[in-house]
Amino acid sequence: MRTVTEFPHETREIENVFIPMRDGARLAARLWMPVDAEQRPVPAVLEYIPYRKRDSSRARDDLNHPYLAGHGYVCARVDLRGSGDSDGVMVDEYREQEHEDAEDVIAWLAEQPWCDGSVGMMGISWGGFNSLQLAARRPPALKAVISASATDDLYVDNMHYMGGCLLADNLSEATVMFAFNSLPPDPQIVGDRWREMWHERLEGSGLWLETWLEHQRRDDYWKPASVCEDYAQVGCPVMAVGGWADGYTNAIFRLMENLDVPRKGLIGPWGHKYPHIGVPGPAIGFLQEVVRWWDHWLKGADTGIMDEPMVRAWMQDSVSPASSYADRPGRWIAEDRWPSPRIEEREYALRGHHLEEGAADEPGREVSVLSPLSVGMFAGKWASYAAVPDLPFDQREEDGGALFFETPELTEELEIFGLPSCELEVSADRPVAQLAVRLSDVAPSGEATRVTYGVLNLTHRDGSAEPQPLEPGRKYRVEVPLNGVAQSFPAGHRLRLSVSTSYWPLIWPAPDAATVTLTTGTSRLLLPVRPPREEDAHLHEFGEPEAAEPLAVTDLAPGAHHWRVTRDLATDESVLEVVNDQGEFLIDETGSRIRRATDEWYSFRWNDVTSVRGETRTVRRVEREDWGALITTRTILTSTPTEFVIDAQLDAHELDAERGDPRVHSQSWSRRIPRDLV
Repeated sequence: MRTVTEFPHETREIENVFIPMRDGARLAARLWMPVDAEQRPVPAVLEYIPYRKRDSSRARDDLNHPYLAGHGYVCARVDLRGSGDSDGVMVDEYREQEHEDAEDVIAWLAEQPWCDGSVGMMGISWGGFNSLQLAARRPPALKAVISASATDDLYVDNMHYMGGCLLADNLSEATVMFAFNSLPPDPQIVGDRWREMWHERLEGSGLWLETWLEHQRRDDYWKPASVCEDYAQVGCPVMAVGGWADGYTNAIFRLMENLDVPRKGLIGPWGHKYPHIGVPGPAIGFLQEVVRWWDHWLKGADTGIMDEPMVRAWMQDSVSPASSYADRPGRWIAEDRWPSPRIEEREYALRGHHLEEGAADEPGREVSVLSPLSVGMFAGKWASYAAVPDLPFDQREEDGGALFFETPELTEELEIFGLPSCELEVSADRPVAQLAVRLSDVAPSGEATRVTYGVLNLTHRDGSAEPQPLEPGRKYRVEVPLNGVAQSFPAGHRLRLSVSTSYWPLIWPAPDAATVTLTTGTSRLLLPVRPPREEDAHLHEFGEPEAAEPLAVTDLAPGAHHWRVTRDLATDESVLEVVNDQGEFLIDETGSRIRRATDEWYSFRWNDVTSVRGETRTVRRVEREDWGALITTRTILTSTPTEFVIDAQLDAHELDAERGDPRVHSQSWSRRIPRDLV
């Protein structure tokens, strides 16, 4: 990535300013702006997240916001209420208080002497979510948003549930917030209040995992902040950004189809990263595109961005399976609108063990599957963070416990772009059962690379608002949507569709081991086949990745990252261990030493669904010579056929050598939550 040091505007930075809320609370903001902004006001761009502007997000902030400020914007990185150096306690994500505060922040920005009254909002993940949500609330000064790695539906695509199945990422995300919510504000910013603010958070934030497990169906808890409830409420232009290795990309297709405002969709090969630091690559000059977007919508400049196609995506070439990639070969493609009338839905019937092109209109034989719990141990993460090798490995490791159906060798190249799906005729021998469906690219060597997948809790076959138990033995016709993808299959390769009844630890197993019987002949795969488009060769070229000067840090201790699967044949226990240890480093500018590490274990014994166990542990340490805190958390999630069981522990130490680093807070939780057809 190219570091840019000279910009059209000379800039200055304000380390902290407190923004007043309507109830008297104050949110902490870090600002960057042109030095002459008070004489020549410019638009403001807001990023509004809980990830601690003073330390945790500082490196990323330093890449992005000085760059945008140098192109003539005031950039504000604001800590949410209850996070970082802001007042209050955070008790959940995307709630009414968060949105009201954002409205107050936007109004405050618009009223400042250095702002011309126009505000944009951007973010990735949490910041992408609330950018969309604020677009639907229509604060007057908000003129456009950029939403990266986010979703329009909090139940369908938000690390908690997928197809009505409980994601293991629900535990992972709860662990992340457990650690973040327990950290103190910085006394250099908030003064002597820091200890009082810290203890208020430690005692009041709660166990978010419990809340999320109490809402296992798509009930009113998920709806208020899901913009899909009424797309017409979104009142300003939207740029939606994502990557094929991420977990949120399906929302881009829905937004392009359903929004009634100017909009753009951009999908690359990336995981959960901004595209200028995207992995797998190629990364692109995303910040240049951001400037073009803001210049158009906040300054009224003719940048040409709205003359380009609505949807642009990276068509991935065939690759050998690997758990990580530096780059994914391919090319950029585009469609002028979505859904595109150019894309044909091609049908493949499941017959015997084959995928045959043509209508699925003739019942065939019945085939049954009861997958071992080991199917899924090589599935990778629901959303790749590129921190560890977290992409799916060779699917031959998984297919021994699944039904699978293959095409003959392709006689010519096949390219798909969009949202594949499966329509299956199935029955089960238990009232709760689930399916995982995978589409793979099978090379002549036999290597199988997963292209996309989908999962379905069969009790959610008619929707997730009111799931219904299965009647054992009764046949149902169900649709299993697969994640969106753009993929090229070369001639000589085969397509493989694999169907299993478990996919642990990506999804939590059903309460009892269930056998599912599939009727071939009437079951089918639907693929969005895209013909070549000559205009793709003449698309606007993305520039080289650029950013402002990186944050100066001094590495103090190395980190470690691994993703390890083990099986003890003596005990029949299998374990997936995920280590994301970011080591220890010094932020030179603030003098703060930072230590961050998260370990995860997902285990089971043979085919005993009651043995499934997820455990996470975190260490967070922040300190200077005269101040510091150490936070450790441990969370264990297990289940019985009727309940989820949570055991969690939080310990907080104030770092003070003279007092022996005393533990100042300790809390434990033990909760049992009824399973609701999950």
